[in-house]
Amino acid sequence: MKTRPLSAWFLLAIGVAIGLPHEASADELQLPGLDGGQLTEGDLQKGTHIVVFWTSWAPRGRDVVERVNALSKRWGNRANVITINFQEDAATVRSFLQDKAALEAKVYLDARGDLSKKYRVNSAPWLLILKDGSTAFSEKLPEDPDPLVTQVMG
Repeated sequence: MKTRPLSAWFLLAIGVAIGLPHEASADELQLPGLDGGQLTEGDLQKGTHIVVFWTSWAPRGRDVVERVNALSKRWGNRANVITINFQEDAATVRSFLQDKAALEAKVYLDARGDLSKKYRVNSAPWLLILKDGSTAFSEKLPEDPDPLVTQVMG
């Protein structure tokens, strides 16, 4: 009996099925990280993510670092806490963050607003909680999000 080598498609299917990291497809949204790396939609499909969308120019966003750091301290052991900057370039984001305490969550740049549109973010800052790709919460970031996150996280 002659054996044939496994095809690349078969290996990819097995990798997806068992959850191995994958290359983003050409049509999948990819956001660059402020300090390198990238975030893809596929990354948000696994596990729990607390996502804060923000801009430097929004008055309610001036204290975003303190609010995100509080979320990271409280929930970082149960969820991936990240931030997504809405439609600003890296230089603007770095300038905004330079005089603030160190942000304890990764920053990704949604320069065109594609991911923000997908999740219907219509205000900044905005809180999105995803559980295995499903939206568990999506609304303006409250002044004190901890009670709400406690309720959603269970």
